[in-house]
Amino acid sequence: MDAAGYRWEGDHLILRVRVQPRASRDELVGWQDGRLRVRITAPPVAGKANAYLGQFLATVFQVPKGQVILLAGETGRDKRFRIIGPRRLPPGIEPAAPAA
Repeated sequence: MDAAGYRWEGDHLILRVRVQPRASRDELVGWQDGRLRVRITAPPVAGKANAYLGQFLATVFQVPKGQVILLAGETGRDKRFRIIGPRRLPPGIEPAAPAA
């Protein structure tokens, strides 16, 4: 994984995330320790926070929620996601290099 907290595999973005559930609002906080910090209002109960986080990331990257796949970190705060063909990139994420 790149030190920036993400890498590209073709048009798929592999993203490391540190989530804070039960926040007062949903927001991208910024980059810290090679992870994108995200606050969400959902509680960490029975997978609800993971589903909510997936939907939030789908909105941020402007993709259908089925294109946001949790790869690792189902029970912890540190997670890794695959985002297929993101249409919008938040600050700190550079577009994929064009194929040669």
